[in-house]
Amino acid sequence: MTNTTLAMNERLQRYLVENTVREAAVLARLRQLTAKMPQASMQIAPEQGQLLQLLVRLIDARRCLEVGTFTGYSALAVALAMPGDGRIVACDVSAEWTAIARRFWAEAGVDSRIDLRLAPALATLDGLLADGHGSSFDFAFIDADKTNYVAYYERVVELLRPGGLLAVDNVLWGGDVADPTVQDTETNAIRALNDRARDDARVDISLVPIGDGLLLARKRG
Repeated sequence: MTNTTLAMNERLQRYLVENTVREAAVLARLRQLTAKMPQASMQIAPEQGQLLQLLVRLIDARRCLEVGTFTGYSALAVALAMPGDGRIVACDVSAEWTAIARRFWAEAGVDSRIDLRLAPALATLDGLLADGHGSSFDFAFIDADKTNYVAYYERVVELLRPGGLLAVDNVLWGGDVADPTVQDTETNAIRALNDRARDDARVDISLVPIGDGLLLARKRG
């Protein structure tokens, strides 16, 4: 027994995935394809995808938002977890990577649930706010360029309804956030995001040590 978070080694990680992850075949194929790409480290882990699905189902999310789509695994996981009338706005700038996403979304039969916006995410988020969509989204996931994390966070909190839930990936950043000798721009941006969420009276938070760290923030009513 321990009162601290258990360190994850390769054997325990394998046990976790093999014995607890219920991954749809289409998700597994997409994950395996992405794993062969040079940018494979940008892919979330299957246990993270399953957690996102559980959260979406717990709050019965129908209006979802994603900042950073890559090859579409997280958007696909969320779309599969939503009810048939659910919709997710997915923000990305890469037509190349999201072409893979579109193919798998169509294969899974959920492409009509995903509104892909190929534009800088800040422009898309600002557009949603300008169009009157503030306080209207149930769930959001941020996994994009780290230097804009605080800016994404601020806009997404505005877009979430009271009781809505935000998940932000990579908030432990391989452990670098806890190393004061690491002072690069991305690491400092993630530290700034963690500090902002900690001090934000608008939300309840928990940092879950899954994958590379997942920050959960629930917007208060």
